[in-house]
Amino acid sequence: MKGCNQCGKCCINYSNGGLSASEDEIEFWSEFRPDIYRYVRDGAIWVNPDTGEQLTLCPWLNKLPNQNKYSCDIYEARPDDCKYYPVTIEQMVKDECEMLEPHDIARPRQGQRALDRVMADSRPACK
Repeated sequence: MKGCNQCGKCCINYSNGGLSASEDEIEFWSEFRPDIYRYVRDGAIWVNPDTGEQLTLCPWLNKLPNQNKYSCDIYEARPDDCKYYPVTIEQMVKDECEMLEPHDIARPRQGQRALDRVMADSRPACK
């Protein structure tokens, strides 16, 4: 399993309505990050604040100049859906995640364990 190379595929694949935010996240944004909260409507995120239409691309995703890499302008305050991605090897295969290596696909159980180690700091602890 490779580390994230900032290819942006996950952000691009899930930008257009594929993400959610908890009530707690939305409340936090409304109180402390009105710039983010502007893009919330009726519990949906990344909605055009002027038209009410679902955006096709996350407003916080930026392509880095002269590179095939992306950055997130709200990385520290991004939704948990973003923090916890990727969850499964199957999801990564479907999304063509560039963190995968051939042996992760050939041995998905070992690949899943590697993914869980890589993501341990991003996901909540199991109880």
